[in-house]
Amino acid sequence: MVRTIDLRGRELSSADMLAAVPRATQARAEALDTAARLVDDVRTQGETALRDQAERFDRVAGHDVRVPAPHLREALDSLAPEIRAALEEAIRRVRQASAAQVPADRLTEIGPGARILQRWQPVTRVGVYIPGGKAVYPSSVVMNVVPAQVAGVQQIALASPPQHDQDGRIHPTILAAAALLGVDEVYAMGGAGAIGAFAFGVDGIGLDPVDVVSGPGNNYVASAKRAVAGVVGTDSEAGATEILVVADSTADPRLVAADLISQAEHDEQASAVLVTDSQELADRVAGAVRDLQNKTRHSERVAAALDGPQSAIVLVDDRAMAVAFSNAYAPEHLELHLSDADDAASAFTSAGAVFVGDHTPVSLGDYMAGSNHVLPTGGQARYAPGLGAYTFLRPQQVVSYDREALAEVRRGVVALAQSEVLPAHGEAIEARFTE
Repeated sequence: MVRTIDLRGRELSSADMLAAVPRATQARAEALDTAARLVDDVRTQGETALRDQAERFDRVAGHDVRVPAPHLREALDSLAPEIRAALEEAIRRVRQASAAQVPADRLTEIGPGARILQRWQPVTRVGVYIPGGKAVYPSSVVMNVVPAQVAGVQQIALASPPQHDQDGRIHPTILAAAALLGVDEVYAMGGAGAIGAFAFGVDGIGLDPVDVVSGPGNNYVASAKRAVAGVVGTDSEAGATEILVVADSTADPRLVAADLISQAEHDEQASAVLVTDSQELADRVAGAVRDLQNKTRHSERVAAALDGPQSAIVLVDDRAMAVAFSNAYAPEHLELHLSDADDAASAFTSAGAVFVGDHTPVSLGDYMAGSNHVLPTGGQARYAPGLGAYTFLRPQQVVSYDREALAEVRRGVVALAQSEVLPAHGEAIEARFTE
C-alpha cells in the first residue's frame, strides 16, 4: 500500500522540502560500497573477476565474454519483423532529435587578427551499458548508441549481462539491436563489474579502456559510475527508475495510476510518487493503483516498489507547493496532469524529462518519442542532464593570434604576469618582440 505524506498547512524551507522527499537512501548507500568492491576486483583481476561475478550474480559459467560475430548475425536474422520495424522507427526518431544537440562550430573575432574557434570534439571511445536483469532493453541500445554515433564517436563497445536461460549469451533482442546499429564489439558482462571493465580495460578479452561510460542500470550500476569517476567520463547516474506525477483535480485517476505502475514494474527499488492538492484525486488514484496492480504481469514487483520508502502520495496546499516539491525532488521522469499543463511546464525546472498532458506518458519517452530515456536519478536532475549527443562531445577552444593582435595585448599580459609573480609568462610574450 503506497504511503501518504501530508505537507499541507506547513511552511517549508528548501531544506525541509528536500528532507520530505521520499528516497531509498539506505539501499543506495549499501550499493555504493558493494559496487566499489566489484569495480576494484575487475581492475585488479580482470577476466577472472568478470567470470566470478557472472557465476555469482547471473548463474552463468564458461560463456564467451567477448561476443562472437556469428551470434550478432544470428540474432539479427531471427529478429521478429514487427520488432525490427519498431526499432528502426525508434532509431530514426532518436537520431533526428539527437542531431539537434550537436552545436555548430562558432568563430569569435576578438579583434583584428585575434580569433577563437569554439568547436565540439567527439570522444574517441565509448562503453555503453545495457541492463538485462528483470527485463530486456533493446530500446536502451538505441538510446545510447544513436547519440554517440550522431556525436561522431568512432568506437562504441557494448556490454549487457549474460543470461542463464540463453546459455550464457546476451539476450538475442539486445544483440539484434546492436547489430542493427552496426555495433560489433559486444561483451557479455553485467552490473558494476562491467562498468569497471569499461573504465580500466581487460586485456584477456581484448577490451581497451573507454573515454566515456553511458547507460542505465540499477543502483549498483549507478554507484559503479561514481566509483570510476575521474578515471573515465560518465553520463548521469541513471539508477533505479523514478516517476513523479503532478496532478490536479482534473486528472484522470486511472491514467495516473497506470503511469505510476508502468515505472514501478521496472524494479522493486523503483520510485513512484504522486503530488496533488486534491484529496479526492489522491484517494481515487490510490484505489485505482490497488485495482490495477493486481492485474499486471509483474504485480509482486510493482507492489514491492509502491510499498517501499521511495514511493508515496504527497498532499500539498497548492500549485506553488507542488512546483517547489517537484523541483526539490528533481525526478528522472516528471508527468504533468494539469488543466493548464502546457502553460505550467516552464515552472518545473528540475527533471530529467518532462511529459506534458494526458497523452504524453513516460512509456512514450521510453520508446518512441524521440527523446532519450537515459536520465538522471536520485535528485541529480537538479544539476545533471539526461543522455544526449552532447554527452560524447568535448568543447574545445582553438586560439589564433597574429603578431599585431598579440602586440595589442602585450603590455596587459606582462603587467598581469608580474602582478602574479610569474615573470616567465611575461618573458614568453616579450621574446616574440625581441630581435
